Amino acid sequence: MQNLQDSAYSIPARFRRMENLHIVFWIIKDMSWCMGWEVLGITMIIPTLLVAIFISWRTRKIHSELAHNLAVAFWICANSTWMIMEFIKHDETIFFDFLTGKQLSMIPFVIGSLILLRYYLIQRPREINLKRTTTL
Repeated sequence: MQNLQDSAYSIPARFRRMENLHIVFWIIKDMSWCMGWEVLGITMIIPTLLVAIFISWRTRKIHSELAHNLAVAFWICANSTWMIMEFIKHDETIFFDFLTGKQLSMIPFVIGSLILLRYYLIQRPREINLKRTTTL
């Protein structure tokens, strides 16, 4: 019987290069935020988010990868919302009578967290149970 920790997931080199490029885009976006480079920071949202969505699409058949990659995409949305609100000086502005501009970023953060929560509480136990029953 194969141990669950023995299973491997390999990434084709062309996909690994795309994931590495994604990190570069993300770093440029966040560095621009830190330095106050508004145009570059906001511009870098597009390639950063598009690559995150593409990576999610590419891994859609592997539940673990899909959940984590979707969480990353929502994290980028949240992070970008927060950055834009700071850039346009609305991070402390009240929206919907109770949320500040910065707190609006909690919406995609929560969505990403719920995706991971669902994976770890529902999908992963199913996968473990299925592997146990099929290897007997």
